[in-house]
Order: sequence, then C-alpha cells, then structure tokens
Amino acid sequence: MTVAVDTGLWQLDATASTVALQHRTMWGLVTVKGAFGTVGGQGEVRSDGSAVGVVTVDAASLDTKNAKRDEHLRSAHFFDVDHHPEITFSVRGAGLRDGDTVNVDGQLTVRGISRPLSLTARLTEANTEGVTLDTEFTVDRTQFGMAWNQLGMMRGPATITATLRFVRAGA
Repeated sequence: MTVAVDTGLWQLDATASTVALQHRTMWGLVTVKGAFGTVGGQGEVRSDGSAVGVVTVDAASLDTKNAKRDEHLRSAHFFDVDHHPEITFSVRGAGLRDGDTVNVDGQLTVRGISRPLSLTARLTEANTEGVTLDTEFTVDRTQFGMAWNQLGMMRGPATITATLRFVRAGA
C-alpha cells in the first residue's frame, strides 16, 4: 500500500506530538526516561512527494519525573540550556520508500553542535486532516559534547522516540 500526502505547508500539532528519550545508567541497571514538554515545527510536502522541514524541541522542557536529575540535565554537563535552549532537527529530504516507510535525511543540532542524521519513520496516518509519523532512533550524546559520565555510570546511546502529527498550516 502506498500512501500519498497532499502537497503544501504543514504545521506540527504540539498537542498531538511527543518527543521522548531514554538512556541506560547506573552501569546499565536503570533506564532513565523523559519527555520534552515543548515541541514545534513545520514542513513542506513538495509536488514530487519529497518533504523538507524542521522540528524544534525546548531542551529545558525535558521532564524525567525527578527535579534534581532534570536540573542536572539542563546544566552544562548535558544540554546546557542557558547557552543552547533549542534542539533542532532540520529535515533536508524525506520521502516514502515503500508502503508506509519514510526515509528521512537531516541535521540534528544539540548544544550548538550539528551532525547529519538519517532515520526511518513510519507514516501511521495521512489524510486531509493530518499526517502522523512515528520514529525511534539512537544518538551518541558524546558527539554533541555531553561527555559527563561520573564513575562510568552511563553506557551506550540514548534512544529517542517521537510521534509527530502535522496539520495543514493555517488550519
């Protein structure tokens, strides 16, 4: 089944979108989970079916349900929100591969450091009302200047999961 998405401008519906992360800590014994409370973005589906756009996340809006840990994650050891308040993913190209699979190529910027990122998303809904994408990918936090690791407690990459719902811009 191939899904067609209407061309034009689309706006992220923040009330129906989530961006979350999880990372193993305590030498792999505990998984810390959190969600970003503030996300935004927009995109354009072009006449050839490809898409471009940007998703932004307020780094200070990360909530792991532990105030002390959240404060530490906002510090210079991790997201350094005083100097780098936003995390952005700029989509340079996206398109349906087959069925509901979308290949996405872009640039992830965290703490002012940009790295190319390619990921696969699943188109879970596409109609005149909106477009919803689900994705899960991993990120090596050290590539973005987050090398703090007291006693070697943190191992491996962070896993990011996102459900992003877009509606027609101006709707």
